[in-house]
Amino acid sequence: MNHRRSTLAALGLGAMLLAPDVAAQGRVRARDLGVAPGIFAPGPLNAITDVGGVRVGQVTLSEGDRVRTGVTAILPHDGNAYLSRVPAALHVGNGFGKFAGSTQLAELGELETPILLTCTLCVWKAADAMAEWMLERPGMKNVRSINPVVGETNDGGLNDIRSRPVTAAAVRQALEIAAGGPVAEGSVGAGTGTIAFGWKGGIGTSSRVLPASLGGWTVGVLVQTNFGGVLQVMGAPVGRELGQYAFQRDVSTAPGSAAAGARAARSPADDTGDGSVIIIIATDAPVGDRNLGRVASRAMMGLGRTGSSASNGSGDYALAFSTASSVRRAWDAPRLTITELANEEMSAVFQATVEAVEEAIYNSLFMATTVRGSGRTAEAIPLDRVREVLRKYGIVPR
Repeated sequence: MNHRRSTLAALGLGAMLLAPDVAAQGRVRARDLGVAPGIFAPGPLNAITDVGGVRVGQVTLSEGDRVRTGVTAILPHDGNAYLSRVPAALHVGNGFGKFAGSTQLAELGELETPILLTCTLCVWKAADAMAEWMLERPGMKNVRSINPVVGETNDGGLNDIRSRPVTAAAVRQALEIAAGGPVAEGSVGAGTGTIAFGWKGGIGTSSRVLPASLGGWTVGVLVQTNFGGVLQVMGAPVGRELGQYAFQRDVSTAPGSAAAGARAARSPADDTGDGSVIIIIATDAPVGDRNLGRVASRAMMGLGRTGSSASNGSGDYALAFSTASSVRRAWDAPRLTITELANEEMSAVFQATVEAVEEAIYNSLFMATTVRGSGRTAEAIPLDRVREVLRKYGIVPR
């Protein structure tokens, strides 16, 4: 890969694997801290890959002291996504971003490629590489149109984004190594150079399984976090307690805020909460593209629970798709016969989505490791101090 050191972070070959620096820095998932949002239980892996057939592949690119980026690929099923399409919908919470393929996705209500996540200035390189990869698949000889779907967040703080370091080889690698099973989180793949709430962000995932009485469906979520705001965890004001949150320099000038002012002087997070987040939602519930749009819109509720206000400079996108065979679409079918959930059966899916989005975001923060690049350091959120705040506010036992 042009002599770049590439760390493959596509896991799913058995047991959960952790990069050495994750273990060394004592990073753990939200549930290991006692943070378990909502009422529904997670799937066995608590990951998007709990939805049968969904595969994830990640390539982390790290070169010298400047390149800190990567690619995350989400494949909706084991077959060819073009020949066997899944219904899908995109919700835009705030549109300061680039989401390639969004107009055709909205018009036709379906995915015909995997989903790629990467850095802002590499969207088009990634799309081109995936289109070429798709055209080489069996059964694609006469295909003349491909709609690659690629989302992004801007990792230009840690990454030399202007060098556009994501290569076609990296994209192909992420697609080809995609697998089911555990998913690496934190500073990996498309989350290698991202920052969230002033701390190191990254990739996070979670899932929910509905009780049999509610259909028994699984909802899985994967996020790429690179946004800001005022972090709260299960309602506990973690950002304020740790002295790192958006607008704090302005807030600290208010009467009676001397302590806040002292913290503000030390904090690198004196901003307006700009950034972006990409949220991918998969489900095996038989849901058509119209109701998937409703599912995707609920992702913003989970995002809001973590403290985001979807600032002016944030690109907040949620894409939802269903893997159910009863709503699958053959590319050349002259008629479609589908069986999907009625509107009245959607509420539990909505609830599961909100819960999984919230937890996936926490996982992206708690599993992220400190990363240095391009003369800047993004520190991992201090989990010992997070525990203290959670105890103080009664989220976990003292």
